This record gives sequence, C-alpha cells and structure tokens, in this order.
Amino acid sequence: MPGERRWDSAVDLPDGFELRDDGQGLALAGDGMVLRADFTRLLPRLRPDRLGRELLVRAARVRGAEAPTAVDATAGLGEDSLLLAAAGFTVTMFEKDPVIAALLRGALEHAANDSQLAGVVARMTLVEGDSVTGLHSLDFTPDVVFLDPMFPERTKSAAVKKKFQLLHHLERPCNNEDELLDAALAARPRKVVIKRPPKGPWLAGAKPSHALAGKAVRYDVIVPSPAPR
Repeated sequence: MPGERRWDSAVDLPDGFELRDDGQGLALAGDGMVLRADFTRLLPRLRPDRLGRELLVRAARVRGAEAPTAVDATAGLGEDSLLLAAAGFTVTMFEKDPVIAALLRGALEHAANDSQLAGVVARMTLVEGDSVTGLHSLDFTPDVVFLDPMFPERTKSAAVKKKFQLLHHLERPCNNEDELLDAALAARPRKVVIKRPPKGPWLAGAKPSHALAGKAVRYDVIVPSPAPR
C-alpha cells in the first residue's frame, strides 16, 4: 500500500489562515471561518436504523462480501468514508491536498478516543497522495472504488456555502475526470460509485449501470464487465 506521511507545517496555507488545535481537534481558521472534520456530528446518521437508508451505503453495498473493502479516491474531510466504515467496509482514503489531509488525520485521531467512533475509524486508513497514482499501485483488489470529485455546491445555507468556499481555496473542482475514472476501473473493483449533483452530467461522460438519486445528490454506479477468462 502506498506510504503514508503526516502534514508538514511548511505547507503553504491560504493567506490569512492558520491551522490550530483548540481542544476539539485540528481546525483551519481564517476570514471568520473555521473548518474542521468533525465526525461526532454524524453520529445520528450512523445509527443502525438510519445507516442502511443512506444512499451511499445502498449504492456501495456488495453481495456476498463478509469483509468488504473500499477505496475513497477523493476523501476530503472523510464523511463519506465514515459512513462506509460504519456500514462494515474497510476503507482506504486518498487525499492529495496536505492541509485537508491534516484536518482529516486530526479527526481520525480525535475520533479514536471516542467510544462511539473508535471501532468505526479503526477501519479507516488515510494515505496522503494522488489517488490516480495510488489506484494503480494498490496491493489489494477493492470491492468498491468511491469517487466524489468536487463540484460547485448549490445550497441556500450560508454556513455550508462558507465551508465549500474554504475547501475551494485548497482544492479545485476535478479537472482530470477521464484519468480518475480510468484509474478507478484499473483497480478492478466490483463496482465504482460516483457522487454527482442530482442533475449533473455523468463523470467523464461514462453512462452508469444504474443510479440512486435523492434531492441533494445522486450516486452513479458503474459495474464493470467481468474480465475474460
């Protein structure tokens, strides 16, 4: 598996921003905004009576896999990976932006000390690096590859808008859709699950095998054809 490395304090931050630990975990603060990966706020969604209804969990479910594995190729702040891990997946997460990776690593360490989250985050491994390269060098064959290439957030919530404005300071929307999808398929998963806006175009123009759509998001599922014997 590709090597892991911790965030380097020499990495440039957006002007006027700083990384700080205020006792609630590592946060990026500046311009009146605070951005952190906070897994505790997702606890209500991890309850068994709700988790099985999550669209992502339904889209990623694989039959007959007692210990399913997933690669989150665009981990961001790790919320989708947390849902998959809570549903029983062992998740390898790739995040190429060092600041976002630092926030995510801080959230994992914080959650490891929370009795309600420790068992879940124990199934989550963060790899800082480019997933296009990483997917080609995996030492295992994942059941699922999950792709969430950043797209402009459309919401009336000012707080959520601010969060995505800050994320856009760090990581721009995906500009290598073809490479990302090709790398996901090259990992030979049983399915590729792609997060999209409800009315957004297919990633790299690839028609999915099927899709699950809600009001705020759509999950396109590509089931690759079995390799010839």
